[in-house]
Order: sequence, then structure tokens, then C-alpha cells
Amino acid sequence: MEKMEHTIHEDQKGDRIDKVISSLDEEWSRTQVQQWIKDGHVLVNGVQVKTNYKCAIHDQIEISIPEPVELDVVPEEMNLDIYYEDKDVLVVNKPKGMVVHPAPGHTTGTLVNGLMAHCKDLSGINGVLRPGIVHRIDKDTSGLLMIAKNDLAHENLVNQLVEKTVTRKYKAIVHGVISHDFGTVDAPLGRDPKDRQSMTVVDNGKHAVTHFHVIERFKDFSFIECQLETGRTHQIRVHMKYIGYPLAGDPKYGPKKTLDINGQALHAGILGFTHPRTGEYLEFEAPLPDDFLELLDNLRNNR
Repeated sequence: MEKMEHTIHEDQKGDRIDKVISSLDEEWSRTQVQQWIKDGHVLVNGVQVKTNYKCAIHDQIEISIPEPVELDVVPEEMNLDIYYEDKDVLVVNKPKGMVVHPAPGHTTGTLVNGLMAHCKDLSGINGVLRPGIVHRIDKDTSGLLMIAKNDLAHENLVNQLVEKTVTRKYKAIVHGVISHDFGTVDAPLGRDPKDRQSMTVVDNGKHAVTHFHVIERFKDFSFIECQLETGRTHQIRVHMKYIGYPLAGDPKYGPKKTLDINGQALHAGILGFTHPRTGEYLEFEAPLPDDFLELLDNLRNNR
């Protein structure tokens, strides 16, 4: 384990210890450093401190830099649909039916398995089973995801999500004919007390906002675009069910009599964010997959 020492100087007096250490190496993110402190890898004058410790002049800092954790994920060669890639970030178009990261029951065939074969440099903030993953989309939702290739990029992109500056627009087909052109669902989401595998609107849930507008109306369905202001688990699926327009094909939140399309008709088509290193705004658009287009054609023919 590599060790590094640092003496606090006048300009750093009063600064938090995590801020000081993360400033010593541009590859060290503050989140990563905070974990080192919690794990006892940082000593100040020979003793452990908390992440909010305020430094005093002449404090002696000793950092034991942990060895990188070997990722217990098997790389798998896949024909990934890469939309953008540089040394910091990668944008990939995930197909419907693919799980984003390994979990019990899904240890292979995930997007992370493919990413591990495509590139060896992925951020480690989310642990060994989710390298590089900044945000997720459900297995049966297709569309764009941003991947962090180092911890600094990861932390920056997560902050953009927290600050609600990431553009995320989804296309969806829902049951029912929505009469108004625009709408906003502002309803807190949390675990369903009757079913811990599902989310629902609950009074003490996390703040969640979805904006939507109608693109096209059919006999019994509507084609809409949703824009996320927040990014909660199953947010669009739960919000649209909550207002009476559940997603077509949704096995968890939709009606039993729905379209047989092997999962919800939901596509993450537009993704925009500020590049963590250059500060340039980047936006990408992935067209609707063939099965989604076929479904729209069928609905148009059955007006």
C-alpha cells in the first residue's frame, strides 16, 4: 500500500480534511477520499479523524492509498452501440432486455460486463459490481446512458444529476387518450409498503417530478415524451400510472390486459450533460428502436 505525507500550510488552515486531500491529486475525487478517511486510511498527527475535520497549520497528514479493488466482473465482448467516447466519459445506447449491472440472478450479459471488455478504465465509486455507472435505466427500457471512466468524471456527473442540469427525455406509449397537451406530475416516490420490489407515491417519499407532452393520440393509447426533473427508480412508470395513464406493456405497473411487447414501451432517447473536463454541453439522441416503431405503426393502423 503506497503512502503519502503532507503538511498543512497557512492557505489550508481551517479547510476540511477531505477537501485538502482531494486537492493533492487530480485523480482523487472527494467521494473517494471520504471513503478512505472512513476506512482509517488517513491519519492526522497519528490519529484517525472524521471527514469534516478542520485542518490546523502544521498538521501532519499521512495517507495510505488503498490498492485498487479487483473487479469481480467477467468482461464479455459485446457489440455495444457507442454514441460518444473520450478519456472521461462514454455514452452508450442500451438495448431493451439488457440489465445495466450485475445483481443476484444477472451476473453475466449485463451492460457492465460489456463495458469491462470494451474499456479497462471505469470509475470505481459505485463498487465492484457497478463500475462507471452514474445512472440507470430499467432492463426493458432502451436508450442512452452516460458512463464515467474515472472517479472525477463520476463525481461531476452525479453532481449534475443532483443539481438537475442533465437533460433526460424519454418517449413512451401509455394507456388512455390524454386530452391535454402538456402536464407535470409532482408526487413523492418511495417503496411500496405492500410490495418492497415496487415503487409507489407515498407521503414521506423522495421528491419526484416528471414533465410530459403528448406527441400523438390513438384510439386507446397516447404517444408522449417525458422529461425527468428528478431521477427516481421507476419514476416515469409510477407517475404515469398514478395519473391514470400507465405505460403500455408494463408488467409491474400496467394493467393485466396490455400490449404484448415484452416490457414497457419506454425509450431514453435524449441525453444531455456538461462535459466534466471541458465544460462543453453535449447532447445525444438515439432513434426509437424497431419494435417501438412497429408498435406505433400498428396503433396508427388501428385508429
